[in-house]
Amino acid sequence: MELWYNKNTAPTFDIKTSKSILHPFTFGKHKGHTLNVYQGCQHRCGYCYATYEWSPEFYDKIYAKSNAPELLENELKNWRSGTIEPVMISSATDAYQPAESKYELTRKCIKILQKYNIPYYVFTKSTLISRDLELHEQYKDNCFMVWSVTTCNESLRRYLEPGTPPASIMFKIMRKFASKGIRCAVNIDPIIPLITDSMENINPIVTNCRTASVKNVFGSFLRIRFDIWQRMKMVFKLLNKDSDLIIKDYNKLYNFTEPIRHDHNLRIAKDYEIAFLHNLEKKVRENGMVIDFPSLKGISGGKSPKFKNVDKNQLTLTNYI
Repeated sequence: MELWYNKNTAPTFDIKTSKSILHPFTFGKHKGHTLNVYQGCQHRCGYCYATYEWSPEFYDKIYAKSNAPELLENELKNWRSGTIEPVMISSATDAYQPAESKYELTRKCIKILQKYNIPYYVFTKSTLISRDLELHEQYKDNCFMVWSVTTCNESLRRYLEPGTPPASIMFKIMRKFASKGIRCAVNIDPIIPLITDSMENINPIVTNCRTASVKNVFGSFLRIRFDIWQRMKMVFKLLNKDSDLIIKDYNKLYNFTEPIRHDHNLRIAKDYEIAFLHNLEKKVRENGMVIDFPSLKGISGGKSPKFKNVDKNQLTLTNYI
């Protein structure tokens, strides 16, 4: 746990090769593919869903998939189906984390997606995305930038996600992108019960979204898994919360007793979730925005992709939205 929260420890970078790079996903009415050119993430978000048994060094060792651009080009060249669905960059890491400044794999892959006219989403918390403003601008009708914002409260952010930039900086970057006609969205994720699930936390996010000309706002509640729960209990202590009381509240909200089984992925009580998301929707609509995941359409293609060696155990963003 100390290693997770030690924000002063810089991770090491290493390279690896992959056998495939595009993986399919389905989320409700949305279908597409995920593209993760890095494994691990320097942002050190305590609630991160992408950690677990298969990635014990997630915060401390970042792997760059050095052959990602070549794999991507090869898979797109050998497509064997009628439709190429939108690509989500990144679903289990951050495409613009500090490693990108060294390896530029995200930039290289985006150029390939644009070359083949593939629609894409970029999920990020990073400021490095500003480097590629012009690259995305030239493709603004076929992409969406999606920022993950948890809170505008700096005292909370420093404990929840110590490696991320302040929300105020992210909103400044959103305004730059929107001013160039690039469509922007904000994912309020995760909404953390008893920590960020108040309109006091949500109102500044929604207001800043409106000011930044964000088109879509959506959000979802924290899911609990064994490793996430261990980190969240540390967060409660760091925030000087009454740990025993808040743990009891979580036991009720998520309907579990200690210890959580390693194979459990727990969701908050439905009535609690619905009530809060209703208030969020009302606030978003009052500010003239759409409360929904932004929609991009796939393109027609003559071939279909062959997905090799897909890790069925690897969880991605779509497991938690």
